[in-house]
Order: sequence, then C-alpha cells, then structure tokens
Amino acid sequence: MNVSRAFVRAANTSATRVTIARRAAAQPAIRSYATPASTVDTKPPVALYGLDGTYASALYTAAVKSQSLETVAKALSSLQEVYVKDPKLSNIMQAPTLTTEDKSAIIAELQKHTGGQDKADTVKNFLNTLAENNRLALLEGVCTKFGELMGAARGEIELTVTSASPLDNKTLNRLESAVAKSQYVGQGKKLKVTNKVNSDILGGLVVEIGDRTIDLSVSSRISKMNKLLTDTL
Repeated sequence: MNVSRAFVRAANTSATRVTIARRAAAQPAIRSYATPASTVDTKPPVALYGLDGTYASALYTAAVKSQSLETVAKALSSLQEVYVKDPKLSNIMQAPTLTTEDKSAIIAELQKHTGGQDKADTVKNFLNTLAENNRLALLEGVCTKFGELMGAARGEIELTVTSASPLDNKTLNRLESAVAKSQYVGQGKKLKVTNKVNSDILGGLVVEIGDRTIDLSVSSRISKMNKLLTDTL
C-alpha cells in the first residue's frame, strides 16, 4: 500500500488519531536529533543552499555525530523511492491544512519504509523536526540534497549524459573512461554515471560533469547556426 493511501486511511480513523496524538506528545524536542559534539569532523563535505540544503546539512552533521551516516543515507534513499512510487505524496506533504495528528500519521507511515535502518532514531527525530517546523514539504528535496552530500563524502562526481535515445552500456563505459581521464575529474574521484533521455536535443550528447556542461547536441548546433545567420543578415 502506498504512503498517501495509508495516510488517508489513518487520518479517517478517530482511534488512530488519538493514538498518534499521544505518541506525538511524547516525541523528542525539536533539536533532539542532534547529539553531543564529538571529535569526529562533522562538517558537511560541500556547502548546500536553500532550505532543503540547510536541513540536509544539519541531518548530515547529526548522522555523523550519532555514527549512523550510512544507515541514514540508506533510509533517505528508501524515502526518496517512496516519492517516485507514490506521486500523490508530494501534494499531501505540501497541504497547508495538515494537523499535528496528520503529520504524525505521515511520519509513522514513512518510518515503515526505512527498513528498520534508523537504529539511532536520527531520521525519526529529524522527521519530527520537519513536522514541528511545518517543513515536511521539504523532505523530498532534503533526500536529494543529502544524496549530494553523500556523493561528495565518497568522492563521487555526477556524470550525466543526456541523449536523444537510450545509450547502451558499451557507449556509456567508453564515455565514463574518457571523462575519468580528463581534467574535469580530480585524482581519486569516482564517477556516478546517469543516462537521461531527451528527444528534444535531436541527436548528439549533452554531458554534465559536476557543475560543468558540455553541449554537443544537434539542437545546440542548429541554435548556434540560426544565431549566426540572424547576426549576419
């Protein structure tokens, strides 16, 4: 059963609302997902911007302090998959009419999808923090930004190759090998390759390496040619 359907069922059951309200009253305080400082470097590997980036960075620090970074990463990856499988969830999270009981019901359902990975309750407490601050709508973005932090911590660089049609593994491997030897990838870095399909580029490739973009698409060439002709006439 998807999260949105389960949430609606729970929200319509008065007994469930009462139980959840009692549990919500016993939840930890807003900042309880953070643990006492340790000697380990808890600073996120890269600076992120936006509210979702701020929350993702705070969660990263809390996860390092509680020695649960990898388990938190897996839990958030699982939550991100929930959004993919349940498109209605995003709209529910953004609803301005959510009550405290509604938010607690959502959190209870989301926890079922973390696979029991959150032993230190870091994710659970973080979800409560988002709920108490009326920021549950940020969760999807936080999951994405946290993935970026983990990639940076592991020395990964995103290599996104956009093509008009799907590329076979042989072609992707050749591109990965070529980019790995280029000036765009530092020593000891690992490439995380993704192939996106966009028929609008007509042909060729658009290669994104980290924050750099190399546009080798047919549509780009046509655009440049049209501009050249326009400027000439």
